[in-house]
Amino acid sequence: MPDIHWTPSLIEERFIEAADVMKRLPDVRVPGYFNTWPKVLLEFADLVGQEAPPMRRPRPAPDAISRMEETLRWLLWLESMDAKIVWLRATGERWKTVCWKVGLQRAAAHQHWLYALCVIAGRLNGRTGRPGTSKRRLIEQSLQASRPRPA
Repeated sequence: MPDIHWTPSLIEERFIEAADVMKRLPDVRVPGYFNTWPKVLLEFADLVGQEAPPMRRPRPAPDAISRMEETLRWLLWLESMDAKIVWLRATGERWKTVCWKVGLQRAAAHQHWLYALCVIAGRLNGRTGRPGTSKRRLIEQSLQASRPRPA
């Protein structure tokens, strides 16, 4: 992984993948409780008029779960509001819903989200932010560093 140059878009993709893996994990069950009743055998007449049960996607692979765990640790590097915005966007929430949940306007929420992605990308690339650097400056530097350079 050290040979990867992390960009905010790569970080965003990893969070989207982590949220998807989280959705596909099996349901949590309380240990010690079980059902002793036998399964009900349904006949064709019982099934007429019923909708088919929703299809579930396959369980995630072990390496996807490992990447998800690594990605979720990155949220600890952020302030709580920024982490919440990043996770809400990764789960597919619309900006309007994100703004309602965090209490910010759209432009401010977007800047917090972009700043958080840039902080994570910078930390994974081995850069440490200098104190006193504004959010806008850090975002500009990070986006400038992620653009391909002309040959």
